Amino acid sequence: MLLLGLKWPWAMILGVLCIFYPVWGKSVEKDGMSSTVNEVARTTALGGLRFDIVAGLIAAAVVLPKAMAYATVAGLPVEIGLYTAFIPMLVYALLGSSKVLSVSSTTTLGILTATQLGLVVPNGDPALLLTATATLTVMVGLILILAAVLRLGFVANFISAPVLTGFKAGIGFVIVLDQMPKLFGTHITKQGFFQDVISVVQHMPEASLITMGVAGATFVVLLGMDKVWPHSPAPLVAIGGGIAAVFYFGLEAKGVAIVGHIPQGLPSFTLPSLSLVQQLLPGALGIALMSFTESIAAGRAFAASSDPTIKPNRELVATGLANGLGALFGAMPAGGGTSQTAVARAAGAVSQKASLVTAAMALATMLFLAPLLAKLPFATLAAVVIVYSVGLISFRDFMAIRKIRSMEFRWAVVAFLGVLLFGTLQGIVIAIIVSLIALVGQNSQTKVSVVVRKRGTDVLRAKSALHPDDEEFAGLLIVRPEGQIFFANVQHIAEQIAELAQQYQPQVLAIDMSRVPDIEYSALQQLIESREKIQAQGIALWLVGLNPAALDVVRRSGFADVLGRESMLFNARQAIIRYQAMQARAAAPAVASD
Repeated sequence: MLLLGLKWPWAMILGVLCIFYPVWGKSVEKDGMSSTVNEVARTTALGGLRFDIVAGLIAAAVVLPKAMAYATVAGLPVEIGLYTAFIPMLVYALLGSSKVLSVSSTTTLGILTATQLGLVVPNGDPALLLTATATLTVMVGLILILAAVLRLGFVANFISAPVLTGFKAGIGFVIVLDQMPKLFGTHITKQGFFQDVISVVQHMPEASLITMGVAGATFVVLLGMDKVWPHSPAPLVAIGGGIAAVFYFGLEAKGVAIVGHIPQGLPSFTLPSLSLVQQLLPGALGIALMSFTESIAAGRAFAASSDPTIKPNRELVATGLANGLGALFGAMPAGGGTSQTAVARAAGAVSQKASLVTAAMALATMLFLAPLLAKLPFATLAAVVIVYSVGLISFRDFMAIRKIRSMEFRWAVVAFLGVLLFGTLQGIVIAIIVSLIALVGQNSQTKVSVVVRKRGTDVLRAKSALHPDDEEFAGLLIVRPEGQIFFANVQHIAEQIAELAQQYQPQVLAIDMSRVPDIEYSALQQLIESREKIQAQGIALWLVGLNPAALDVVRRSGFADVLGRESMLFNARQAIIRYQAMQARAAAPAVASD
């Protein structure tokens, strides 16, 4: 009966959730967890519910003003931020695996969305902008759901931490610069980061002192309250103060730009456009990656020790549906936010009931407060965005990376400059490429160790100058590659082994493969060629300690038949025993003839 009393789009979204719940609940119970709905039904303790209600209200005071501000970062009307804090947050609260993750708009997703929409709707046509936003957000949701179907939850770790540090710092600078004209009451034509810096400076003589005063007052409120009261509802106070100032001092008539008309009521149903799919696909892929990466990072960062483990593939489905359903009702791309989740956790949230309360407050704001929010100064929103985006720029993290690993510090700087020089979406591609180069670079220098035995024991270990008394085996050289062998490092490994063979001149070269999880095709071909070269020098080649995956590759290639069973041994100790037995047999005829 409830569904019949609603307009069909809202009946549809409730129907989807009702259908999806039983299916999702069964899959969750297989993982040893109960769904949020079952938890809400069972958990009726007054204390826990009270904490969640209070936390949800406090979070709403922070999340909703930020959501409106982040919508302006994306170049969208402020009400889009409210819609994003409603449907996506509601859907994730019902389906997500994190107990406290708050899903709405974020600064990173806002600037990425702005870049993509700017490419598709360069003239800023309002109707086309909303259609493009719906299409982009639906695509982000579908990409996340497809990733879940393909079990791609591991992509949460696809961008390395140093590269992500550089990328987010670049995003932070871009966002701050993007908001500067709103602080000064000026307008510039965007051409690129460094050109925009020059444009902002050139337009400074046109700055509005009243607008700058509004922004300055907002900064004082935000920074002052956060210093005295961490996780305070400072954004709510700042926005309330900005609206009050417009009414009391007549700031609109004095040239202070305000938000203007905001539709009152529920968001309208918006259909995506298939004609925009091809143009939006590259951006949707990048935004989906960042949405998932941020969500997983925030969920793990604020998970209590007693909370269930975050399930990456479940997160993909939850955030995918949150975006997909939210898109049909005006939402922009959404993901888990670190700052808003921190507020919910600090306020005492113990379950996703807190997010349901925050979503309810977003609904109440849409229904009753829209006319009031129309008087909100853009300068106030810009100050909110800047204060909560500066956290993306962490020079301390850069210094910590540099102190530990100078090479990874360089990767962070490259990712940072990539965003500033080439743009935010291109910056994601650069970040991914840099991460892959860093990964390949680290694995391409795989070390090959000579294996020796600790004197008087059966302990085998890598040869080291710290242990000069370790025993070597005359005529037998055991070498051990320390990691996976693949196309990028096989030549380096082969050269090291050849040098060691030249140095030791053994009768038998035993390659201990116990620390090699798998052998890639190129590496196998190199191994076969190396055997032929070694055999031409009169040296026998043994493979020792092959792991199951590597052994399967060797067998299927036919290389195992070429080597013979006697040249493939279980471990390095067996290689030593076999070689010593061979030496003993070879010495026996000589002794007999004497």
